[in-house]
Amino acid sequence: MEIATELMINEEIRDREVRVIGENGDQLGVMSIQQALALAEEQGLDLAKIQPQAHPPVCKLLDYDKYRYEQAKRERENRKNQRVVEIKEVQLSATIEENDVNTKAKMAIRFLEGGDKVKVSIRFRGRQITHSEIGRKVMEDFADRCKDVSMVERRPALDGRNMIMILAPKAAKASFAERKAKKEAQARETAATQEQQK
Repeated sequence: MEIATELMINEEIRDREVRVIGENGDQLGVMSIQQALALAEEQGLDLAKIQPQAHPPVCKLLDYDKYRYEQAKRERENRKNQRVVEIKEVQLSATIEENDVNTKAKMAIRFLEGGDKVKVSIRFRGRQITHSEIGRKVMEDFADRCKDVSMVERRPALDGRNMIMILAPKAAKASFAERKAKKEAQARETAATQEQQK
């Protein structure tokens, strides 16, 4: 049962009657709020309203401090497991040399393997803008160099004097499909080898 983070507890509960659930989840029945509070005090626990919309509202006997500690711990764990995808930028030029392209491609591949997206941009200077097809070829060549670890999320497009393309890491589904195909190929090879040995 999902419990809200901030619960009404003990004397904060103003309902006349409540349905009470024990600490282990057993139903204790419907009783007056005074009886429920007395029961909670007797067991050294708190009475927490977990379903205020129900008729009568549902309350549970629990150790509220322990509950809050576990909630905070769960939230910290969830935050720790989240991965924030950053967008790293690689700048090229329309007249870039081969060695520079290789260096930038290695850098982009490292970013992509780390799970980040890569924004590839070319700034056109002066009259270079009239030959934007040269920039597009540079971009397509760059995307081709990174194709093993990336897919083109946004095709090269002009934005003012800049041409921008966005590469994203290859989806996990593609790698799963590749692994499945590899397993099937290995199974066929094994079957063929066994057939030859007979």
